[in-house]
Amino acid sequence: MSKSPSVFGRALKVTTDFAAGIAVFGVLLVVLLQVASRILGYPVSWTEEATRYLFVWMIFLGLAAGFRTVETARVTVLIALMPRFIRRLSLPIYVVSSVIFFILTGWTGYRLVQQQLMMSETAATLAVPMWLIGTIMPLSSILGVLAIVESLRTRRDLIELPEFSQGMPELLLAQSATPNSEKQP
Repeated sequence: MSKSPSVFGRALKVTTDFAAGIAVFGVLLVVLLQVASRILGYPVSWTEEATRYLFVWMIFLGLAAGFRTVETARVTVLIALMPRFIRRLSLPIYVVSSVIFFILTGWTGYRLVQQQLMMSETAATLAVPMWLIGTIMPLSSILGVLAIVESLRTRRDLIELPEFSQGMPELLLAQSATPNSEKQP
C-alpha cells in the first residue's frame, strides 16, 4: 500500500540515489585509474586516498537511501516474540531509535567538521580540505531523517511489523518445518 512519491520524495531520491551513484562511479573510475597506472609502471599517488573518501561518501549517502526505501536492518524476530502491546510499538521504536541515531551521527559529524575547519586540515595527497569530506556525516543525517519522514508517508506498511497471525511468513515456515518433539507416532 505504497503511495506515489511527492515532489519532496522525488527530490530526496535524486539527492540520495544520484549522489551515491556519482560516488560509486567515482570509486570505479579512480580504482581503474589506479590499477592501470600501476600496470603501466607509473602509479598515481592520490588514488588510494580519493577511493577512501569517495567510499565514505557512498556509504553515508547509501545509508540515507536505505532508510528512504525501508531497506535497513531490523530485527523483527525478537519483536514478534514480544507481547502484543510491545509489537504495536514497533513503528515508534523504529522511528525514534533511527532518528536518535541520525541526531547523534549528525552532531558528531558537525563537531568533526568544526574541528577540521578550525585546524585547516587538508587531505594528505589530495589538495582537498578535510571539512569537505567530513560534511557528509551531518548531511547524510539530515537526509536520513528526511528519508524516514518520506518512508513513513509512502512505505509505512513496510516499516510496521505485521501481526503474527497475518504475517511473519518466515516464523510460520520455521515453526512448521521443525519437527514437534511432543508428538508421538
